[in-house]
Amino acid sequence: MSNPGSVENGVCEADGDEGGLVDAALGGASDAFDELVRRYQRRAVALAYRMLGDSHTAADIAQDAFIRAFRSLEQLQDRQRFGPWLMRIVCNLSLNQRRSQKRLRVVGEPEEFGVDAVGHESGRPVGSTPDDPSSSSEAGELQRAIEIALDELPEKQRLALVLFSIERRPQKEVAEIMECSVDLVKWNVFQARKALRESLSEFV
Repeated sequence: MSNPGSVENGVCEADGDEGGLVDAALGGASDAFDELVRRYQRRAVALAYRMLGDSHTAADIAQDAFIRAFRSLEQLQDRQRFGPWLMRIVCNLSLNQRRSQKRLRVVGEPEEFGVDAVGHESGRPVGSTPDDPSSSSEAGELQRAIEIALDELPEKQRLALVLFSIERRPQKEVAEIMECSVDLVKWNVFQARKALRESLSEFV
């Protein structure tokens, strides 16, 4: 009888059990960690991209995060919480990268960062319609304004907003990633949205 998380014929038997995959990886099953990479690679790259605004840098950050996670896997106490633990590594690396550069920019669609992020229902710039010939120009102006406003947010507010309002992660998970209380996550998101509303008052 095989042990949970063992690997036979190149297939991990953890069968969706994240803790089993971690145990198997620690036991030397390379394809177990490959499965964890497969599950979280897109999300890791997306988070780094939204923090940094550069796809190549984001890919490098995600790769570095997986390498660090693999080397430190024994330090993960709750084997079922690999995802939030990995995202915390991605966040820390992204913040370090931001600090090492003079100016970084977050790139995203206006519908993704703008109105939803500041707490409104519609994703289009106020006053525009799909048939409005000025929509494209207004969207471009809004995009630039959003990039500037997001870049000016304090790091914790920016991170909380990205994780909760854009990544749509539960508040409890955001708190785990940021290593803070849920109340502090709520406060940071509130302050970030307030700052964005003020900065984007011309558009929203």
